[in-house]
Amino acid sequence: MGSLKKLFQQTFIYGLATVLPRMLSFILVPLYTDILPKKEYGEVSIIFSWIILFNVILSYGMETAFFRFFNKEKDKKSVISTATVSLIISSLLFLVLAFSLKDQLASWSGIKAEYISYTIIVLALDALVIVPFAWLRANQQPMRFAVMKILNVAVNLGLNVFFLLLLPEIASETSTGILDSIYRPDFKLSYIFISMLIASAINLIILIPFYFKIKYTFSKTLWKEMLKYSYPVLFAGIAFAINESFDRILLGWLLPSNIAEGAVGAYSACYKLAIFMALFSTAFRMGVEPFFFSKATDENAPETYALITRYFVAFGSIILLTVIIFLDLLKELVIRNSDYWEAMKIVPLILLANFCMGIYHNLSVWYKVTDRTKMGAYISIVGAVVTLGINYALIPTMSYVASAIATVSAYGIMMFLSYYLGQKYYPIPYNLKKISLYFLVSVIFSGISFYLFRSNYIVGIGLWLAFIILIYTQEEKALKKIILRR
Repeated sequence: MGSLKKLFQQTFIYGLATVLPRMLSFILVPLYTDILPKKEYGEVSIIFSWIILFNVILSYGMETAFFRFFNKEKDKKSVISTATVSLIISSLLFLVLAFSLKDQLASWSGIKAEYISYTIIVLALDALVIVPFAWLRANQQPMRFAVMKILNVAVNLGLNVFFLLLLPEIASETSTGILDSIYRPDFKLSYIFISMLIASAINLIILIPFYFKIKYTFSKTLWKEMLKYSYPVLFAGIAFAINESFDRILLGWLLPSNIAEGAVGAYSACYKLAIFMALFSTAFRMGVEPFFFSKATDENAPETYALITRYFVAFGSIILLTVIIFLDLLKELVIRNSDYWEAMKIVPLILLANFCMGIYHNLSVWYKVTDRTKMGAYISIVGAVVTLGINYALIPTMSYVASAIATVSAYGIMMFLSYYLGQKYYPIPYNLKKISLYFLVSVIFSGISFYLFRSNYIVGIGLWLAFIILIYTQEEKALKKIILRR
């Protein structure tokens, strides 16, 4: 229980590192939806989707490989240096290649070359901080990690507010000066990408001391082993990127051009309301992943993994029900422009999809600690095929509802596949009775609240209290042991 208590403490800090910055960035949703019409917000969302995909490609699974070999190898300095050199070289090669093909990329994608230039630089900067951030997590320095992540998004947020809100007002009041000279009324989208670029650059500048501390040795043998471990993670990551964000790109391709970007804008804005489940899942994963590797050789590791997954489902179920009950209040606070509300019907499905994704991450421990990362890639590819198939088949008739259905279907299938295969290769004694109880009751209560008694908070809060009581009666003894143990 002592190790679990430490895990939850670190998860809380990693949660702050993930939740607080994203909550700050969450403010950008009302800012963007207030200032930008649906079409322009849709354009931004499509570019962000490409960024997510290329972030995965440029990291090529090296972060996960770093954790595995950092805990496995005796020569940890060689692991750090080899991973760092690999990412430096690949990032520089990407910069050269991407800029040489910039005009062709603009022509093919329909995105302005200016935006592509910003995106290329941001992607390279983000790739260069992968190992420094992984090193902080591997050395259990969650506070430094948290401060860096929070600073990055705070700078991004501050610059967005300055460029989109303050600068136009200042420029309208004065006709001379530096601020007036940098203001351009038709430059809103560029300001968004410039803000991101500056924030990423500051992150790298602060982490520069890491690059001066390491010895630049490169083990070709170790690098090949790391690539062998990481390339399945790369394919799994690409598949995840497809599941997570490629639907915006597909909507842009498959819907009529006169409505495509507007539909993407509405879908993307309402999608953001599911962020609370995504934040919880991501924070938990970042805290638990190093823990899973460090406990891999323990005799009671399977029992520990089973208990962690049970707690994840319990807390995740509470978050699912809570957010769905209060969705219409969140809508009023976050998306004040009612033009975007047309896509509200997709939010429960996206919340459920993110919950399934979080459960999948917990279940995926079996292939990570047994070096069967290929299996994770296969599962993710199945999910990507489901995503692409449903989107291609249904988008022309169902628009973004098809994308929501595809997302929850993909993550649900991946969750069940991971459990089935995991029990075959690395049996873990999950308490299926309690896990299924929490999951199914939360989904049923959520459906009742949203589809039968939407905005009826008496019914909603009653369901919420009943579910809390259910969780408490099932977990009272275990939670007391974790909280009170010294």
